[in-house]
Parts: sequence; C-alpha cells; structure tokens
Amino acid sequence: MEINDIINWLLEGDPSIRYQTKRDLLISSSNEIEKEQMKISKEGWGYLFLSKQDKAGTWGGNLYSPKWISTTYTLQLLRRVGLQPDNSKAKAGAKILLDKGYYDKDGGINYFRSLNHSETCVTGIILAITCYFNIIDDRIDDLANFLLKQQMPDGGWNCQSFNGATHSSFHTTLLALEGLWEYKKKTPCQNNIFEESKNKAIELLLQHKLYKSDKTGKIIKPQFTRFSFPPRWYYDVMKALDFMQKINAPKDKRFNDAINLLIKKQTKEGLWKLQAKHQGKVFFEMEKVGEPSRWNTLRALRILKWWNN
Repeated sequence: MEINDIINWLLEGDPSIRYQTKRDLLISSSNEIEKEQMKISKEGWGYLFLSKQDKAGTWGGNLYSPKWISTTYTLQLLRRVGLQPDNSKAKAGAKILLDKGYYDKDGGINYFRSLNHSETCVTGIILAITCYFNIIDDRIDDLANFLLKQQMPDGGWNCQSFNGATHSSFHTTLLALEGLWEYKKKTPCQNNIFEESKNKAIELLLQHKLYKSDKTGKIIKPQFTRFSFPPRWYYDVMKALDFMQKINAPKDKRFNDAINLLIKKQTKEGLWKLQAKHQGKVFFEMEKVGEPSRWNTLRALRILKWWNN
C-alpha cells in the first residue's frame, strides 16, 4: 500500500484513530482536529468505554482491579485514545481515584492499605490521569514529588524498591515518565525539575538501547519486542518510542536498534499488526491479535515521522 492508502485506511477507523491521525500525521486545521476529538465521547470506542461507568462514578466496580475494567485502567485507556480532557465523566472518575487513593503518609497513591507506603507504578498512572483530565488539587503536586523522591541512582524507577530492588524497572520507569510529563504540561513552573529527572531516565533507557542488556547486548525480555495496544502498565519498544516522539526527545544513535526493530515489524502492505494483548477482563476488544492494527500502524508512522525529521 502507498502511504496515502495507509492514511485513508486509518481515517476509516474509530474517531480516536482519525483524531490522532489528523493531529500527528496530516496537516489539519486546529478546528478540524478539535471536531474529530469531540466525536470520541459520542461514538465508537470512547463512547463505549464511557458508557460502562457505573452510578458511583467508577468502572468495573472498583478503583484498581479487576484488570482491565477498573477505573484506573479505563481512564488510563481513555487518556491514551485522546478523550477530551474536560469530559465530565472522566473528570469525576479521576477525582475519585485521587480521593480514594491518596496516601498522606508519603504523598503518593496507595490503594492497598496493607502496605505502609505508596505504590510507584500506580502513582505514575494516577498522576498522568489526573493531570490529563485537568483535576485541580494540591495533592497532585504531592504525587509528582513522591515520584521524584523515588527515582533511583541509576536514573529510573522500580515499584519494588521498597522490597530491596536495586535496579530500575523499565515498566515503572516509563509509567513514572508519562506521569511526570503530564504534570510538566500542567505546571510549567516545574520544568527544570522535570527535565533533570527525565534526562536521567532516558539515559538509562538509551544505555540499554530501549530493550537490550547493557552488559551482554541480549534482549532483556522478548515481551519488550511484541507491540500491544492497549499497553496497560507494561513496557514495550513501541510504547517507549511513542513516548520519545511525544516529548520530541533528542535524536541519539542508541535509538537505532529500536527503530530498526520497528521497521522490521512492518508488513509488506506497509502496516503493523497487533502482536500481543495482556491477559485480563475487558469490556470489548478494539483489535484482534495477529491482524493489522490501526493503533500500531498509527503509532509506528508518527514515531518514524519524528525520527526522520
């Protein structure tokens, strides 16, 4: 398929796909982009996810579990698909997550009060959600400060640091980066603090070429090379590269292996397939494993646009 055919194929998809295609791949007017984004809450996947909210303002009847139909993971997904940040249903759910999860002993998120500390991964997710959906609350500053304090000497984060972990987790590191990035956009006065933290974390990922051992050069986990959407809390190369293009990270030759892996995954038709999904309950499947994926194709094309420009 020619690139124009691929773009047309994307534009035949869900409003969330059309919105991000027009925003990231085409030269569209801000008015046209905004109109497409408004459709996400009214039709297609976004509308269906919103329709699953219960009378209490939650999803799945709970805050964090069952995965993946809980309030946390539904709102994380609605952020990823590009729901309008001022959506009242999403804002109500995000406020509940903050109110029910905030742990005043350390300023993070702790849904599991059997723990005597907040959970780093979850705090990163909730920081991203609350900032994206424009929740105004001083406790959001505490979430960001909790994450900054939890950054490890090697530059990343690990939710098992309280249990003695000494090396960062790629999963936790990317979740923390996503949360702090949304926080930076919400509070520009914190830019210098974020930049220092972000640069340390990106350097850690680059030392590993995003998915390889810095000692042996071998793939750390095969899972890192299988591209899924939604990625949930998991790390993979496409998710990491998509974050790098979003923040317009400086080009570095240590990205080359990850970029080459991305290109190798392209089919002869010019598309990318959905390679994996993370087991758990879902309200419905957006795409099927093994078939061409609009989400992966869209993300791959905007990654390559960033890389090649």
